Amino acid sequence: MTHEHPELLGRQPIVHVSCVRHTYPDKTSVHLCGLDFVVAAGERVVVLGPNGCGKSTLLYHILGLLAPEEGEVRVFGVDPSRQFSKIRERVGVLLQDADEQIIAPTVWDDVSFSPRNYGYTSAEVHRKVAHVLERMGIAHLKHKVCHYLSGGEKRKVALAGALVLEPELLVLDEPFEGLDPTSRSEMVELLNGLNRDHGVSLVIATHDVQLVAPLADRVYVLKAGGEIVAQGPPFDLFQDLDLLRSSNIEPPVLAEVFQRLEALGYPLGRPQTPAEAAEQLVRWMQAERERSAAAVATALRATHAGNPDLGSQTGASGPGAPAASEAPASASPGHAPRP
Repeated sequence: MTHEHPELLGRQPIVHVSCVRHTYPDKTSVHLCGLDFVVAAGERVVVLGPNGCGKSTLLYHILGLLAPEEGEVRVFGVDPSRQFSKIRERVGVLLQDADEQIIAPTVWDDVSFSPRNYGYTSAEVHRKVAHVLERMGIAHLKHKVCHYLSGGEKRKVALAGALVLEPELLVLDEPFEGLDPTSRSEMVELLNGLNRDHGVSLVIATHDVQLVAPLADRVYVLKAGGEIVAQGPPFDLFQDLDLLRSSNIEPPVLAEVFQRLEALGYPLGRPQTPAEAAEQLVRWMQAERERSAAAVATALRATHAGNPDLGSQTGASGPGAPAASEAPASASPGHAPRP
């Protein structure tokens, strides 16, 4: 597992959170320490941890909604709790509950709220809203009343509002919560497309470990109290299932299955997706068939070498040898030979 951070690899960090502490009014204290939290430009970062470990607290500090009692937060080089106005158009956010984020009666009114309030002209507002609705695949909903939309549609409307100003960084708090499997898959593809096609950096907090592999370049693991206990690519982190369990995170099903296969004497690696698992199993079965065929051939050669008569007997049954049912040539058909 690597503990290198993007800035050490020559990449420009856009988010840096270092040993932040926050105490809520009920005296609950969250200490986001252990490892620094760093996000590079263009990176997809997942914050993974159980409920109540401090994932949302971390995101709220990045968004400037909370000010740290100690430690340091920098987003695009500024303290977001003091200077968020300088970066507000560079950062988009999707909250866990889309209903808390939708504030206007219709889809068009809600998505156009930020550009209208940030002083864009009517023509610019129209262009930006039409573009983001088309990109999100919800242009047909523009005159719909938000209250009557489905959960998945509301999530897309809220995300459209976050993307309308074309931010460089998108922060998402449990974006898959309450979505059905189809909507979850669509959301994963949508977020990956934003990163791939538009270079949007992603910071995603989730407790759903099954969605991490297809969505993350880097994962930060939090445990109760906010301690950041590990970070690295999903493949590296999912090799250490004991680390996940000790952080109260249920390991990915595939990782657990292939770990048990390894313990039983079948080291097949640790595939991260069903497609990778299928390919790995097919390669293993093909290799096993080839090994079995080679072992049979070797055994036959050894048997023939130890018993030459077996080879001649085997050869007697080859092409041109008389069949067992054929009568000797001296016997006429229908007559038995004389003694």
